[in-house]
Amino acid sequence: MLASLPVPIFGAFWSWLAGRPSALVLHHAAPRAAPRAARPAVSPAEAARFRTVMLPHLDAAYSFARFLCRDPVLAEDLVQDAFLRAFRGFATYRGGDARAWILAIVRNGFRAWLGERGREPSALGQALDDETTEAGWPIQADTPETWLLRNNDAEHIRGLVAALPESFREVLVLREFEGLSYKDIAEITATPIGTVMSRLSRARALFAAAWHGHRRAEEGGAP
Repeated sequence: MLASLPVPIFGAFWSWLAGRPSALVLHHAAPRAAPRAARPAVSPAEAARFRTVMLPHLDAAYSFARFLCRDPVLAEDLVQDAFLRAFRGFATYRGGDARAWILAIVRNGFRAWLGERGREPSALGQALDDETTEAGWPIQADTPETWLLRNNDAEHIRGLVAALPESFREVLVLREFEGLSYKDIAEITATPIGTVMSRLSRARALFAAAWHGHRRAEEGGAP
């Protein structure tokens, strides 16, 4: 996927849970050790079930966390905490969309992190009025992913998305990069589906405006 990023080793708990640390990408010279108390005592069967159900969504969780906080190190912490929380509560998991579940936990963790520091999520963008604005992706592409197939500029796309206000950024990432339904996004963000659709439309418009501005700048200011 476009937003796919290398998955770091998160520490003792993660190495134990993943079971295959050599398959992960090491971002730092040495992994940061997790407190021993953070590793829950569970049976091998429970750990294996969790790995089967949840680890396929690790990349999506890290990508989403990084888009939310715009800090790769903090994103690692958010994802480690989210998976630990999911693991501790896995006995109550009754099926359904595991990816949507872990992304909701990641988002809640990010909101909690903001609250602990007395910060508020970015205000809604002021560039557009309250009316839903129709705008497509550049070059008639359905999504940034299909556009990327023709234009090898992932880092710039990521930068444009990261610059969006948080409430727009999260719905854009969840819909266009992770392919989630409006219903799943509404559940993850705890907002009505209509609000999700409106924010997504605005996010697309903001992204398109930023993209066209970038293209004009590259072409020497031509309209």
